[in-house]
Amino acid sequence: MACAVMACSQKQQVTPQGAIPGEKAKAGAKLAYEHNLRIELPSDQIAPRVLAVREACESARFGDCNVLNIEQDGASGGVVVRIVPTGVEPITALAAKEGKIASRSTRGEDLAEAMADNDQKLRQLEAYSAQLDQFSQRKDLAASDLIALGHERAALIVQRDDLQRTAAQQQRRLDTNLLTIRFYDPVTASGRGFSWGDWFDELKEGIQDALRMLAYGLPWLILALPLALLWRWVWRRVTRSARERKHPTQ
Repeated sequence: MACAVMACSQKQQVTPQGAIPGEKAKAGAKLAYEHNLRIELPSDQIAPRVLAVREACESARFGDCNVLNIEQDGASGGVVVRIVPTGVEPITALAAKEGKIASRSTRGEDLAEAMADNDQKLRQLEAYSAQLDQFSQRKDLAASDLIALGHERAALIVQRDDLQRTAAQQQRRLDTNLLTIRFYDPVTASGRGFSWGDWFDELKEGIQDALRMLAYGLPWLILALPLALLWRWVWRRVTRSARERKHPTQ
């Protein structure tokens, strides 16, 4: 029983409540994983928590990590990081400490086709570069051919650098997880909080809006009143004439 209790305790320490485990693609798979986590926190704790997650990432406390985006707006905030799979769980546990998990999701994007296409372009580029090297060894090349050959080689270098950069980015997406953490205060966000100061401000704004509507509609009311009286007078004349034609005086 003691061993079982110790094992359970160790398991709880390894997987904290609310933490998201990192994902690593199996051998041969080309899956890039993304996690989204929404956490409820009091508004006064959001800014310090955003700062704590940022510092943990920048100091590589849980492994290689890069901060991609930070948002802070009153009762909400967020951090987007790219971190190694082993660091996802501890950094999400830090973010969710003393908070409530509102939602969490994980998805994987298959990069196999994109990576294969990029590798094929690199191989074709290398084959073309080898052909240019063979062509450059000819002794009968004119000056214009040498100039054109130099331009073509320069263009190949630029294309090779772009393809290699794309391959490096794709590999980094495989080696790391993209983690988006959102913090918000549900009380402030839903407007359930109450204060007399806010109530009087809203009352003041409501009175001002009503006075504006009254000021806007008053000229129309002044114009509509004589028109309504004129219409009533015309209608009574028409209906009186119709009754007299229908029932003439004997």
